[in-house]
Amino acid sequence: MNQIKQQQQHAFTLVELLVVIAIIGILVALLLPAVQAAREAARRTQCVNNVSQLVLAVHNYEMAYRVLPPGSINATGPIQEKPAGYHHNWLSQILPYIEENNTFRHIDFAVGVYDPANAEVRETVIPVFNCPSHWANSEERGFSNYAGVHHDLDEAINVDNHGVFYLNSAVRNQDISDGTANTLFIGEKVFDGEKDLGWMSGTSATLRNTGVELNQTPVPQRQQRVTQSNQPLEIIVGGFGSFHPGGSQFAFGDGHVQFISESIETEVYQQLAHRADGKLLKRNGRSF
Repeated sequence: MNQIKQQQQHAFTLVELLVVIAIIGILVALLLPAVQAAREAARRTQCVNNVSQLVLAVHNYEMAYRVLPPGSINATGPIQEKPAGYHHNWLSQILPYIEENNTFRHIDFAVGVYDPANAEVRETVIPVFNCPSHWANSEERGFSNYAGVHHDLDEAINVDNHGVFYLNSAVRNQDISDGTANTLFIGEKVFDGEKDLGWMSGTSATLRNTGVELNQTPVPQRQQRVTQSNQPLEIIVGGFGSFHPGGSQFAFGDGHVQFISESIETEVYQQLAHRADGKLLKRNGRSF
């Protein structure tokens, strides 16, 4: 009897059990945001590394050919946002400089991007092209979360754009009179689902502009802007964006990578995409 009584005295009551569960729940609720923040910080670091590798590859290409790689190659312009045309782009050109020589050798440059001869390589997933914060980074077909800057306005990809990667471009360093440290080369973009034509396509899939506010490029809004403009859907390009809270990662022409806030002034944002506008930049210290 004494043993039974002693065992009963050491048992937990229902109230005590509920209190312990509540305390554990509170601790989990407090720790979970910190864990998520740490994971996002790690993903952002990896994203910075990806952008750094891409801009370094661009410079290695420039050292070899004395011009930056063409944004998109096609016999006629402007570029249409549909799978028709030659459309080989800057990402394909820099493959040998990101340790993707084998992928480069499998591309048939004698035919267009959408030709069946290039179907297999178009589907290839290249990790450095994908931001780890993107929700679809490991399950979709080959696409890129990074795009070259083709223009400062939301206009078609054409031969007269103001960026550094555009239709049949062959920009030299001396053509960037605003200075490479003041000119955007590469930024993040949000995957457009079925509308995205993949990392080999020299369309909005790999070229974007600063004519749209940063992180304001979801597909429904792009379609809405098209219906309110005089341009057909096929030539509306769109802007940059990411899944990082508050902004996106960008690579400048001098090779440095910077996180640009989505609250950046529109005028400054557009100036950064223009390689030779000659205007003074409004700075806040060393950031924008």
